[in-house]
Amino acid sequence: MSERLRILLVDDEEIVNKRLRPALERDGYEVESQMVGKNALASIAAKEFDVVVTDMRIDEVNGLHVLEAARKKSARTKVVLITGYATMELAREAVSKGAFEVLAKPFKPQDLRDAISRAIAAAKSV
Repeated sequence: MSERLRILLVDDEEIVNKRLRPALERDGYEVESQMVGKNALASIAAKEFDVVVTDMRIDEVNGLHVLEAARKKSARTKVVLITGYATMELAREAVSKGAFEVLAKPFKPQDLRDAISRAIAAAKSV
């Protein structure tokens, strides 16, 4: 891989960022993390990411806003939505708006790694 794949991690819980970012960096990804929704939207406007992993409930900017901004910026970007409030209705809405996958918290780090791998494989097949 000549260029590292870029991941944007968006979650308002500091512990999630502290645990997931280093784990993903060890896997060889370039990871940017944001804890504030507006900052996540600014990052998406400024850069292109291969995968965006976003919590559903951040602040006044929620995960669906992040999803829509990422998909608008690049149809190639895959978005994995994570939430502690998973329902079938939320999953259907997220997928209908272009989410690649929805993961319910708590999840194992390997679950997220697997979702990211699937997202990258899907992006490469386009």
